[in-house]
Amino acid sequence: MSRKPVSDLETHTGYWLRFVSNHVSQFFAAKLTATGVTVAEWVILREMYGREDAWLTASALVTSTGLTKSAISKLLDRLIAKGYVQRQEHDEDRRVQNIRLTPEASKLVPKLAAIADRNDEQFFSVLTSAEQAELMRLLRKLASNHGFRQIPID
Repeated sequence: MSRKPVSDLETHTGYWLRFVSNHVSQFFAAKLTATGVTVAEWVILREMYGREDAWLTASALVTSTGLTKSAISKLLDRLIAKGYVQRQEHDEDRRVQNIRLTPEASKLVPKLAAIADRNDEQFFSVLTSAEQAELMRLLRKLASNHGFRQIPID
């Protein structure tokens, strides 16, 4: 019985996307360790940044990130325990909790963004500006075409 040839692992685009993505993400996570913030917490802090003057709801974060209510709730609990998010009950509906960044978190987010920027620079500076733009365009096209909405946190 003859077997059909099986494609090599390295011939798959998905393999290379995962390979690079895992390394970029793992290095970023390691760099964040010194700050005491996880990648998932960074995502939530960054989503909330710039809206410090307004109270948000967990539902707004569910909508903007595509994460589940349960995942958002766990992340917010961790960020509240770390002193980065304030929570207050909604005036009219006690089931709704309003949230916002603390002043400490508002100072921390730009520092975390700089770490993310340096991580991108470390990995993607080998590409020209045009190549980086093309890579971003292609990745966004794939995400849009397949309806990907959930922000990656792992």
